[in-house]
Amino acid sequence: MISELREIQEFRKKHGLTQTELARLAGVSQSLIAKIESNKIDPTYTNIKKIFSAIESLNQKKEIKASEIINKNIISVKAEDSLKHTIKIMKQKGISQIPVIDQKHHDLFIGMISEAKILDAIMNNASPDSKVREFMSECPPIISKDSTITLVGSLLKYSPMIIVKDKGKTVGIITKADLLGRVYQ
Repeated sequence: MISELREIQEFRKKHGLTQTELARLAGVSQSLIAKIESNKIDPTYTNIKKIFSAIESLNQKKEIKASEIINKNIISVKAEDSLKHTIKIMKQKGISQIPVIDQKHHDLFIGMISEAKILDAIMNNASPDSKVREFMSECPPIISKDSTITLVGSLLKYSPMIIVKDKGKTVGIITKADLLGRVYQ
C-alpha cells in the first residue's frame, strides 16, 4: 500500500499539479494529500479511491483518443462484390484488408476480407467471380471515437482494423499502419 501511496506524489509532480489542484480534483482536502505524501497518515479506503479515481480520469484525458488516429477515407466492398473487383480496389488503394458492408445498409459492417483470405480462395481454385461473402471473415471490432489508444492497440493485436463510430455513424477506420504512423510521427 505504501508504494501505491508514493505513486500519488510521483504522479502529481510528473503532471505539474500542486497538492491543492489534486485535492480539488479528488474532492479531498489539501492537508490530506500533504499527510499522505509525507507518510503521516493512513488514509481511508474512500479517500484513496477518490484520489486514484481523479488520477485515472487525468490519465484518460491525456491519452490519445481514437478520433485522433482515424482514417476518414473508408474504402469498403459489398458482400455481393466479386473477388476480382475486390482485388482491383485493394491494388488501386494499396491496402491489404477491406471492410465488407451490407448491400442495402451502407453503414452496416458485416465482415472483412483480407489479402490472406483472397489468397486462400485462389489457392483453393475459387473463381474470380466468386462473391466476397463466401470468403469474408467476421466483422472487425467497432469502437467509439473517444476510445483510448490503449484500447485501440489491444484490439489491433487481434484484428487488422477497427471501425470507429460516433453516435451510431461511422466516422473512420484504424489499421495497424494508422496507429504506428501516429505513434512514431
